[in-house]
Amino acid sequence: MFEIKASHTTSKREQYADLVQQVRGMLAGEQDFIANAANFSALVFHSLPDFNWAGFYLYDGTELVVGPFQGKPACVRIAMGKGVCGTAAQTRQTQLVRNVNDFDGHIACDAASQSEIVVPLVKADGTLLGVWDVDSPSVGRFDEEDRAGMEALCAVFMESVC
Repeated sequence: MFEIKASHTTSKREQYADLVQQVRGMLAGEQDFIANAANFSALVFHSLPDFNWAGFYLYDGTELVVGPFQGKPACVRIAMGKGVCGTAAQTRQTQLVRNVNDFDGHIACDAASQSEIVVPLVKADGTLLGVWDVDSPSVGRFDEEDRAGMEALCAVFMESVC
């Protein structure tokens, strides 16, 4: 049985490094994509503070469709290039949005969300799997340390996909 361990570290960098190790352990030996995505969402959501949504949008060849997540019910479909998730998917670049109200075309699935980070998930062969999306009810919740940490977590997750 896997147990979420409370981090006793002081910096974000240390929190993410600890979480990367927990994710590696949790995904080790499990090949089921849905199980891994669901557990990844739960682990990240419950390990880091000040989130109101964390989960996956998966690319179906046309648009992004909500996948395993933690939080309130979400928008089911997002067009490529639309909102923060669609922009991350289309550009294949992490989107770090300090204030969603300043992002032209932001899609408000939950009016409580004030900041967002979205990491594109691209397979080794270059095909788009989807995006990892995290929202916070606080303006300015995400910074460059979160970008590096979320990208590291997603890299470990993607190792379990390939």
